[in-house]
Amino acid sequence: MGFADRFPISAPVARKSAADRAALLQDLKFGREFTDHMARAVYTNGEGWHSQELVGYGPLSLSPATSVFHYAQEVFEGLKAYRHADGSVWAFRPERNAERFQRSARRLAMAELPVEDFLGSIEALVAADREWVPSDPDSSLYLRPFAFGSEPYLGVHPSNEITYLLIASPVGPYFATGFSPVSIWVTREYNRAAPGGTGAAKTGGNYASSMLPTNEAYAHGCQQVCFLDAATDTLLEELGGMNVMVVMDDGTVATPRLSGTILEGVTRDSVLTLLREGGSAVQERDIPMTELLDGVRSGRIREVFACGTAAVITPIGRLAAHDFDVTVGDGTPGEVTTSLYNHLTDIQFGRAEDAHGWLYPLVR
Repeated sequence: MGFADRFPISAPVARKSAADRAALLQDLKFGREFTDHMARAVYTNGEGWHSQELVGYGPLSLSPATSVFHYAQEVFEGLKAYRHADGSVWAFRPERNAERFQRSARRLAMAELPVEDFLGSIEALVAADREWVPSDPDSSLYLRPFAFGSEPYLGVHPSNEITYLLIASPVGPYFATGFSPVSIWVTREYNRAAPGGTGAAKTGGNYASSMLPTNEAYAHGCQQVCFLDAATDTLLEELGGMNVMVVMDDGTVATPRLSGTILEGVTRDSVLTLLREGGSAVQERDIPMTELLDGVRSGRIREVFACGTAAVITPIGRLAAHDFDVTVGDGTPGEVTTSLYNHLTDIQFGRAEDAHGWLYPLVR
């Protein structure tokens, strides 16, 4: 801990007034407003990482030939800063995000940002913009670290320059309905990732490819899309941006195994840890879509939920596609889903003991 001095403030920046900031914090929407600062660093072949600093949040000046525009060499992360009742601010397992950021960069042939720089950028930004961390229930400061190929060159090769940025946005619940069941559209026409592809990396291309099927989900009255495996189109994988878990009638919880085509979620790992410590049997395995549907119809599967940083845990109340439309349980949040949501958010907001050392101090 204590890496904030790696990102000094380069110069005074224009700040929103206290009144303007207070007005924005009263009407939080996900990812619409941003704090006064952003962190920046640059990697250059032969020189390594350099120019770490905090600067004012604002537009970038990039050449039209910048490689990311043409070849999508980009990775990102998502995590949150939580204000506790005593006014202190904490992150949740940011080291895991830093390590995944490195794995994503490695897959995209990009320089890997040191873990200490990743943590230092978060510490420095949150310390500078601590007034932006909301205190309302279910609100937090969403942190978006990202890096991209910034060399202005049209040749097809890994960029010789990488730019790292961290921006922050005060947010309320990801879904406007909060913690309530969502409807999921299961697509068989589109796939999120294929074996050997970039499914395990957090890169923009994975999300771009999910947007058309997500529009299809919206057209059918659903809030998210669920993808099946590209090899057989029969196995449950993940939503457009969240991992999926199913709860059996005997309390067993199953989730798709990490096969290289789905994202290794920090929330996913945390949920599995809490389940195992609570005595639940946990299975990380292939889950055929036919098993899921048969289990929901018969009552063998009582709950289905999704998990990820933005929404934490979201109950799934309905699964639909061109050839089926089923309600999970009675369509309300299940006992296991609700208990996990409460347990995890209580840890994140400092309302419950952090027995695992998952919380990382940002502002005391």
